[in-house]
Amino acid sequence: MKKLKISALLAVLAFSPFYATVFPVEGATVVKTITDAIKWKSESIDVGNIPQGKPKLIRFEFTNTSSKPIVIENVAPSCGCTTADYTKTPILPGKKGFVEASFNAAAAGPFMKTVVVTTSDSKSPKTLSFKGVVAS
Repeated sequence: MKKLKISALLAVLAFSPFYATVFPVEGATVVKTITDAIKWKSESIDVGNIPQGKPKLIRFEFTNTSSKPIVIENVAPSCGCTTADYTKTPILPGKKGFVEASFNAAAAGPFMKTVVVTTSDSKSPKTLSFKGVVAS
């Protein structure tokens, strides 16, 4: 019985939050490094009025503010009416890259579309958006 009590006490201590402060972590520094790796010129663009049936090119530019090269791994437009292009080569520290969306509106009226970008610096995708009004 005594061994059971000691084992139970050791198990409680092993999983207690007391040990959570043994290894300090500077969470703000880690988050800052991830968010500062890419500095977007604009994450949302209003294209205003555009003609129906004529493709509109929207360009999102960014700068690599990290100390290592960044690669754009995937760019996913939100619908079939939008195609995407992007910088295919690694973007070196301090250099600029781009993501372009070509939107071809079939229907008149207001719209808002997104392009989701995944890069090598973070597996959390970045959502870029553009909006406007299609004139018939």
